[in-house]
Amino acid sequence: MPANTTTATTHYPAKTTAEQVESRTLCVLVDNEPGVLARVIGLFSGRGYNIDSLTVSETEHEKHLSRITVVTRGTPMVIEQIKNQLDRLVPVHRVVDLTSGGPALQRELAMVKVRGKGEHRVEALRLADAFRARVIDASTESFVFEITGASEKIDSFVNLMLPLGLVEVSRTGVVAISRGPEGM
Repeated sequence: MPANTTTATTHYPAKTTAEQVESRTLCVLVDNEPGVLARVIGLFSGRGYNIDSLTVSETEHEKHLSRITVVTRGTPMVIEQIKNQLDRLVPVHRVVDLTSGGPALQRELAMVKVRGKGEHRVEALRLADAFRARVIDASTESFVFEITGASEKIDSFVNLMLPLGLVEVSRTGVVAISRGPEGM
């Protein structure tokens, strides 16, 4: 059985179906007030759902609304349960699945610290240029690069920096927005 496949049983004991585990990006519009994030995250932890990425920011100051962007994984049935349970929380105004809701843009920012001298230093700069990463701090022994893009791009950059002297990585988490003129 493939690594990302789970077996789900039906109401009929003799039948089983394999459902693919998918990564989904959910945007949740909530009241910007104390405790709301804890309630949303509590829903995930209380039911055993995992969060791969989480970002939060106030988006509409006049209306006191914040946007929570959550990347999670699960079978289609589990994702549907998560969306329904989020929708029932009192401070939640809207839940949008950006993965299945049409074309959406997703980006992440990372700062990547690399230590190195000589050829490793030159190679790190060459790769940073190829990935359009900016040098935001430099010393004679290290660089800090800033890179934005899809999570997969950042993963690739980090993996290439490992043998060159990767020291640490700090990532923001995914932010996402749908394409087109309509808002959330």
